[in-house]
Amino acid sequence: MPDYGFATRAIHAGQEPDPTTGAVIVPIYQTSTFAQDDVGVHKGYEYARSGNPTRTALETALAALDGGAYGLAFASGLAAETTVLLTLLKSGDHVVCGDDVYGGTYRLIKRVFEDKGISASFADTSDPAKVAAAMRPETKLLWIETPTNPLLKLADIAALSALARDHGALTLVDNTFASPALQRPLELGADMVLYSTTKYHGGHSDVVGGALITNNLQLHERLAYVQNAAGGVPGPFDCWLVLRGIKTLFLRMREHSANGLAVARLLLEHPAVEKVFYPGIPEHPQYELARRQMHDGGGMVSFLLHGGEAAARNVVRRTKLFTLAESLGGVESLIELPAAMTHASVAGSSLEVPAGLVRLSVGIETIDDLLADLKQALDS
Repeated sequence: MPDYGFATRAIHAGQEPDPTTGAVIVPIYQTSTFAQDDVGVHKGYEYARSGNPTRTALETALAALDGGAYGLAFASGLAAETTVLLTLLKSGDHVVCGDDVYGGTYRLIKRVFEDKGISASFADTSDPAKVAAAMRPETKLLWIETPTNPLLKLADIAALSALARDHGALTLVDNTFASPALQRPLELGADMVLYSTTKYHGGHSDVVGGALITNNLQLHERLAYVQNAAGGVPGPFDCWLVLRGIKTLFLRMREHSANGLAVARLLLEHPAVEKVFYPGIPEHPQYELARRQMHDGGGMVSFLLHGGEAAARNVVRRTKLFTLAESLGGVESLIELPAAMTHASVAGSSLEVPAGLVRLSVGIETIDDLLADLKQALDS
């Protein structure tokens, strides 16, 4: 579509009024198969695993939000990750991955695909020199999260994408924490962007999904082939829910970021808090990088307490508006202990996170209410 602004693309890209009925909202094409006029003669769709009009609308919108040419939707973020690994790597290949990533990513790479002959190294992607040291002649993929989950470290996407190209490797950026409203990795040189659309795209904690976006036609065709062959695709209602969420993504991320910053400042000033992790504050060691490649700080905040794990468990038990739950990116605020919840699969590994780390997904409730809730939990 024309070079419209982000908020306009979120509402209109791939979402024109239905040509048959004039429906303003994309219909839910709840069908598994499509009639053919003759053998192999159809209207662009034949079987819903291969394609569905609701999914096409979502994939078009996803690509537009990232400034990409091609988008693919999946049944989950891990289905998207599996498709990348199945498509791009074979036995004997090597992947360099960040050393602070979602526990499910570590589990998939280390405990599923290493058994298939694919090796992995986990490096600190906030330091390009450490990434360079981890690269090997057989490295085919550099896997980056930025900001990372859960310690919110940043990676210089432009620098690392150039480094990977010099080594003949592709770069994937998991942009789930930032969303395309705050950061667009393709514009910084990445080959692919990955999302759990469960999070900020959907935004309402009522759908599970994933996405891949690229500007490379050959890469897109390879990924699309495995998307269809492996079949990890979303149903039409799931696609519709993500499309609905996307329409307000720009507004929600603005509020998530404003609330996230206010929460980070409260935590910085509270005597019970030892350390705060949030890219939108000058105290973050990569604050200047955040200002260069992100449009705002986002809604994810992590922190450590002086009392360690016992104090952290007490805090997560005492919040009332911050719900103790896994996941992130919804309009409601969530709180969790990554070591015991989302990152339990990295326990005992080099990626193990501190037992007393608290991770917040700061929602879009009235900020004074959120601050009061955290303060009473911290003061107890």
